[in-house]
Amino acid sequence: MAAQRQPEQTETRSAILDIAERLVQRRGFNGFSYADVAAELGITKAALHYHFPGKAELGEALIARYATRFGEALEAIDSGDKPASEKLQAYTDLYLTVFRDERMCLCGMLAAEYATLPDGMRQTVVRFFDQNYAWLVHQLETGRGEGSIRLNGTAEAAAQMIVGTLEGAMLVARPYGDTARFESVASLLITEFTGSNGSARRR
Repeated sequence: MAAQRQPEQTETRSAILDIAERLVQRRGFNGFSYADVAAELGITKAALHYHFPGKAELGEALIARYATRFGEALEAIDSGDKPASEKLQAYTDLYLTVFRDERMCLCGMLAAEYATLPDGMRQTVVRFFDQNYAWLVHQLETGRGEGSIRLNGTAEAAAQMIVGTLEGAMLVARPYGDTARFESVASLLITEFTGSNGSARRR
């Protein structure tokens, strides 16, 4: 019986994270409660507390899982034998995929609420962005070396510009519900570093 309960507990934990992630991406971390998750999943709040003693623990688990998946996506992009310019395009497409699903980047939403987050969540949000910066710096420096990317300043500054632009473009395009607004900004961003426009490839 214990062995049978373990898969059920794992499935319940995963379902809780799925629902909470969607709620954060659409409402923000402060925009949902345990009652919202419990009602949608059809379980009691006590059952939620069994898996995640508090909302802070749930938040840290959300970020950890999201960062792992995002990291795996970056590894997949990096595994192909493509120029860095195409990998940069693929990076922007990760954001586009999320936005098309009427969601926001999980850590982008949390960054907007940074001042109200528990300390543990603050640290994991920063680690997520550091992970992105490090990956982008590598791609930008590689691209500059191979001639597929042009940089006027440091790769570090360019990486911060890329993340800031994409996160901001999602936020500003959201009230309009217009994917094209985000795509146009992403295309201009790609052009800035590669001299080519990737919008035709995405359509």
